[in-house]
Amino acid sequence: QVQLVESGGGLVQPGGSLRLSCAASGTIFSVIAMAWYRQAPGKQRELVATITSSSRTFYTDSVKGRFTISRDNAKNTVYLQMDSLKPEDTAVYYCNRGSSSGTYYPWPAWGQGTQVTVVS
Repeated sequence: QVQLVESGGGLVQPGGSLRLSCAASGTIFSVIAMAWYRQAPGKQRELVATITSSSRTFYTDSVKGRFTISRDNAKNTVYLQMDSLKPEDTAVYYCNRGSSSGTYYPWPAWGQGTQVTVVS
């Protein structure tokens, strides 16, 4: 059974930075595309960024140039570096499976997520 543990969220001012981490277990991590998703209050969960097994990356338009997804297969961990944060980035962030073409493709089970709040 896949387990996902996200961390690194917090409260930050606009323009600030955060680095999220997600440790995965119960899967052959190195061959899986991984992704970060987020869900803001009252909104549907959306795909933010994907990194394939070959480290090709995809980003939703609203975070291009500000967020960077990366992975460390030796640690079974995926990261999301978030710079130039905006209030509209406020959400609970989750990691989960992605797809090799950068589309929405999570496993059914989700971790607890990590809260990111951007406020002046």
